[in-house]
Amino acid sequence: MTHSYADAGQQVFDQHRNLLFSVAYRILGSAADAEDAVQDAWLKWSAADRSQVADAKAYLARIVSNLALERLRSSRHKREVYVGPWLPEPILTSGDTAETVTEAESVSMAMLVVLETLSPLERAVFVLREVFDFSHAEIAEAVERSETAVRQAAHRAREHVQARRPRFTADRSRQRDATERFLAAATGGDVNALMELLSPGVTLWTDGGGKVRQAIRPIVGAQTVASWFAGIGTVTYQGVAPADMNAQLVEINGGPGVLFSGLGRVVATVTFDFGSDGRIIAIHNVANPDKLKAIADGTSHDIGTR
Repeated sequence: MTHSYADAGQQVFDQHRNLLFSVAYRILGSAADAEDAVQDAWLKWSAADRSQVADAKAYLARIVSNLALERLRSSRHKREVYVGPWLPEPILTSGDTAETVTEAESVSMAMLVVLETLSPLERAVFVLREVFDFSHAEIAEAVERSETAVRQAAHRAREHVQARRPRFTADRSRQRDATERFLAAATGGDVNALMELLSPGVTLWTDGGGKVRQAIRPIVGAQTVASWFAGIGTVTYQGVAPADMNAQLVEINGGPGVLFSGLGRVVATVTFDFGSDGRIIAIHNVANPDKLKAIADGTSHDIGTR
């Protein structure tokens, strides 16, 4: 293999690397697994006879989709026996990488949690069809199923997601404002201010994975959730005293979120789901250290679909 051929292959792959990560991450809900799938895709790409490849982007997307689907199937059992709620692995994003609200929505914690309830095949088909606009024929080739089976899976997945993920209308500026106020109230231990921001039926999901102490079951209700967060500002949380705890507003998974850190490590991320009135209806708190590595390395991911 000549250097120029190898270099050209590397160049083409690098051109599509962000897209491949975006596909794999939405299918897997794990940044670490998505990076592994991208690396495996590179190995397949570098070994392939690329003179036969007419459309590199479609070819690479097909490879990474298949690899992600295999990984998702093999990880199902781990997720089923997981201690407490299983939440996706959060990633830092930047506002200019998602060109549309739909792109940002498709990588939100809330959407990834809904995608977790689909079968692996339905999830892969939904992501490729609804987010990346692949044709049914292209998806059939990627997931090695008939076009009829793909159409059926796409229909089932779309109905399932629509039933569990209603469209809300709180715009990004209102979301950011509510997140800033939440951050101030939580770090100040102000229960009343928190109560004003929370919907009466708000649900808090916490993911410690059995590695750190978190609620094993969802916490429901504005009063209970407000008290839980107000306590973080007044007690030692996961070995970090209030004086050493730093909380900052960052963009996580396409929307405003809060990053808690202290003593040189990331302690937790908190992201929100908003109702049409701008109040918080769900909170996802990830504290499992194994799931905070992508956040800790500080890399901001491009989550665009091109």
